[in-house]
Amino acid sequence: MTSKPVFHGSDIEKICSFYHLKKENIINYGANVNPLGLPKNVQKELASHLFLLSSYPDREYSSLRNALSQYCSIPSDFILPGNGSSELISLLIEAVNPRHTLILGPTYSEYSRELSFSGSTETWYHLEDSSDFALDIQNLCLTLEKDYDFLIMCNPNNPTSSAVTQEKLRKILTFCRQKEIFVMIDETYVEFAPDPQLITAVPLTREFENLMVLRGVSKFFAAPGMRLGYGITGNKELLSKIKNRQIPWSINSLGAFAGELLVQDKDYISRTRQLILKEREKLYQELLKLSSFKVFPAFANFLLLKIIKPGLTASNVFEACIRQNLMIRDCSSFQCLDGEFVRFCIMLPEHNEQLLNVLKGL
Repeated sequence: MTSKPVFHGSDIEKICSFYHLKKENIINYGANVNPLGLPKNVQKELASHLFLLSSYPDREYSSLRNALSQYCSIPSDFILPGNGSSELISLLIEAVNPRHTLILGPTYSEYSRELSFSGSTETWYHLEDSSDFALDIQNLCLTLEKDYDFLIMCNPNNPTSSAVTQEKLRKILTFCRQKEIFVMIDETYVEFAPDPQLITAVPLTREFENLMVLRGVSKFFAAPGMRLGYGITGNKELLSKIKNRQIPWSINSLGAFAGELLVQDKDYISRTRQLILKEREKLYQELLKLSSFKVFPAFANFLLLKIIKPGLTASNVFEACIRQNLMIRDCSSFQCLDGEFVRFCIMLPEHNEQLLNVLKGL
């Protein structure tokens, strides 16, 4: 290989191969996964319930939906579990069958990928770093006047870590309802927000039928390999349509059982939030002191940096980190980012300190 490829946040095997590193030595700041790992008590329970694999899961996932209902404070019949949010994104796009989609970007590439398999055209609405990626509601609504019928938002957003409040989401949803625009809001990172209740759109599913909220256990509960996500909507007709298109038993018995355990683990939830909120603020304040970077306010468990030192690139920063076995995300592959950016998630205090020391030297 004569040139460095662009790596995704989960491409640890490719990175190790390219740089001749050992996977077990890498500290992965690129995947945005809770550094506490899968809860120990959940690991023990799963190990003692392997017999569940000898039976089909409940086709309705009633027990799982009841646990999610308690966790989200929303009726269980609003909830559809799926094989990760990726399956639900695909199913929702297929069911809604949009003609013209607006995506708030920069953001997660899977939305665009799934849209490419549909008949929808797509347009990107650019969030600007000059305003810390804050959303201009009035301008967004003016843009949506242009014959759109589907809006995709990630809130808090990846990779910007910016967020839109529930109050502003209500204004967007009200406008979109008038214009017959369906809204998908991906809340993968909402549990990491300083106050999730000020951000989440889940309560709005009682009020708006042009809304589906997507969540999962990959990031907050450190279970990306479990492939468990869930969609929430008060639109029963749409929910039935999606469910009819879904492959039966798309979540295995053990995964469904694990999902119940995870969302009921109040101690783990509390410890995670304490860690992330404390470490995020500490890192943010330290990064504000560095002249090489601009750091943006963060609502998710990761921080986005814009490189402002002349001659320093995202590739340079990535290289400096990976040489120390620290894997961050070079954001060159994200659409709508004008300039040089890197992103990294909040890890354990000692690992955050390691990364900070490398960044201070650039």
